[in-house]
Amino acid sequence: MNILRISPSPHVKDSMTTQRVMLCVILALVPSVISAGYYFGFRAIMLIAFCILSCVLLEGVTRIIMKREQTIGDMSAVLTGLLLALNLPVTLPFWQALIGCFVAIVVVKQLFGGLGQNFANPAIVGRIVLMLSFTSNMTTWALPKYYNTLKDSDTFVTIGSSKILTGATPLVTGDASYKDLFLGNVGGCIGETCALALLIGGVYLIIRGIISPVTPVAFIGTVALLDLIAGNDVIYNMLAGGLFLGAFFMATDYVTTPITNKGKLIFGIGCGLITFIIRQFGSYPEGVSFSILLMNIVTPYIDRFTMTKPFGAKKEVKQK
Repeated sequence: MNILRISPSPHVKDSMTTQRVMLCVILALVPSVISAGYYFGFRAIMLIAFCILSCVLLEGVTRIIMKREQTIGDMSAVLTGLLLALNLPVTLPFWQALIGCFVAIVVVKQLFGGLGQNFANPAIVGRIVLMLSFTSNMTTWALPKYYNTLKDSDTFVTIGSSKILTGATPLVTGDASYKDLFLGNVGGCIGETCALALLIGGVYLIIRGIISPVTPVAFIGTVALLDLIAGNDVIYNMLAGGLFLGAFFMATDYVTTPITNKGKLIFGIGCGLITFIIRQFGSYPEGVSFSILLMNIVTPYIDRFTMTKPFGAKKEVKQK
């Protein structure tokens, strides 16, 4: 006799596990990691490795202290460390990067219950805390290939025994060529400068079905439209700064962004609007991280507003 087994939903299962999703996003970021190493040298690779290792260790230790099931195998801590590192300047001291990792993993992720319970993207909060705490170091940008072009007459930052030539981000100077912006031959955070690498990774995620194109298109499109209305150089402002990194890899986080396509559209437009306002009128040259964090906070309300009702459902009427 056949035994009828009863189990809770969902009953339809897919081979795309959390670990595989994280691995796909990590793979999509590999071109940016290669670009970071090429333009910012071995220290950029060391900073990436340090942030990844720190996030994994912090998550493992925190889970042990909290006496909860170990989750480092799902690769989410690896992705958080990688994203945080790509949002940092290569000149940032390692001990400050460790503080960012602690905020991202322990404070934002684990204290709120772990993966799936965090209210905001951990890497973004880690970066913003570092930006507000160590503003000078977080806005010291290494010029690309400084290790080949450094001369004794140049102004540089000394880190250990290394001398790193620094300059302003292209969002401030406004004098970089489209080619340099597209290929990454400009100063900035180590993972945001090469638009080509980010586009390759973003398109890969869309083709694999890992992310929906709605949010990135709405995000980038809103910034482009508002720049056009304001009379700014649209192409320059799209390629400069962290717009592509934020739109493809941070504004598409499953946990902290809306569920429905209508919600994703609203989320992307909101991110684009806030980014433009900060860039145009704020004291910070970049507003991508702040915009995503603010929209993360209102995501539950967007979900409530855009959530579809089951077919045939009727609104409950309370009896007096």
